[in-house]
Amino acid sequence: MIDVSSTVKISLRSLMANKMRSFLTMLGIIFGVGAVIAMLAVGSGARQRISEQISSMGSNLLIILPGSTTAGGVRMGAGTQPTLSMADAEAIQKECPSVDCVGPVLSGIAQVAYGNLNWSTGITGTTPDMLRVRDWPLSAGRPFTNEDVRSASKVCLLGETVVENLFGEDNPVGKIIRIKNVPFTILGVLAEKGQSPMGQDQDDVIYIPVTTAQKKLFGTAFPGMVRVILVKAKGPDYMDSAEQDMTSLLMQRHHIGPRQEADFTVRNITEAMQAQEQSARIMTLLLGAIASVSLIVGGIGIMNIMLVSVTERTREIGIRMAIGAMARDIRLQFIIEALILSLIGGIFGIVMGLSGSSLVSALAGWPVLVSPLSIVLAFSFSGLVGIFFGFYPAYKASLLDPIEALRYE
Repeated sequence: MIDVSSTVKISLRSLMANKMRSFLTMLGIIFGVGAVIAMLAVGSGARQRISEQISSMGSNLLIILPGSTTAGGVRMGAGTQPTLSMADAEAIQKECPSVDCVGPVLSGIAQVAYGNLNWSTGITGTTPDMLRVRDWPLSAGRPFTNEDVRSASKVCLLGETVVENLFGEDNPVGKIIRIKNVPFTILGVLAEKGQSPMGQDQDDVIYIPVTTAQKKLFGTAFPGMVRVILVKAKGPDYMDSAEQDMTSLLMQRHHIGPRQEADFTVRNITEAMQAQEQSARIMTLLLGAIASVSLIVGGIGIMNIMLVSVTERTREIGIRMAIGAMARDIRLQFIIEALILSLIGGIFGIVMGLSGSSLVSALAGWPVLVSPLSIVLAFSFSGLVGIFFGFYPAYKASLLDPIEALRYE
């Protein structure tokens, strides 16, 4: 019967007899575990930030862009020719069963003034349904209505960035601002959204009725034209059918034959953003895998030191065998020594990883997310490394001949 407790005591005594060497042996594990935790924390934080940005854009989103133009034999690309209209948006809402809601957009940049303050921002002419399309609630006030769209009312909703630059801490609801010298009454404030996946400040915007944008701010070359149409499908399973329904409907409305090139483009925004999130997930796994290499290097260091230890303690091993220790007792002793080195190094590595993650977040401003699972995995892996790389030295020690070991000087 193997006495595990006495074997652990002997292992600890052997490690304490060479404190500096034991500490240096643990360094590889310490840095390995710390690197794994820190790298996974940085990768997970980046993935969470991307996920939040995707959520802020809205869910199940499709965008319809107008067609391209050709001038002097040069194609200008999608969006250069106005081919979409309010009537198209209304038809999509009524005739496409997979579509939940539609938000036509006529946008531009304009100077906005309040009192002696002014700010250049993006103006988005749209309909009340845009708030549903973007999953964008209000933090104050109320939205404009369909009646405001029909009457081209001079009302608006402000993003948080615009509020901060024009009003500071004051409540802007009910006050009047001037957009391109046209007075607009503020009905409400959009809740904070933050940056988009493309790095744009989504809160630096003003929403106004689309008809107001057409008639009183930007104008259009053709009555009722809009720049893009944002569409929200009824769910993830309806994305493909919504895209097919809208394409078929617009081909019919724009009198485009089956062999003719469409004068519009339908793109799946949600799918593109999810691909970006998947890329971040793969990058997190790669960072973890690269950091894990240092754990393996630490394990090799443990194996080297344990082999040296076997050579140095050959006479001790011979004495233990001479007084009755079995080969399995010798094997267990050296495996336990390697395991203790790995686990103690793992504990210090966890502390180092947590400290490193906090330091990266504070100095570089990167988002970090330390997962308890990453800590458990890194610590468990360090223990497995100790057992794996400690087995060969332990096996070598157990094969020593007691008589030859006693003669060893």
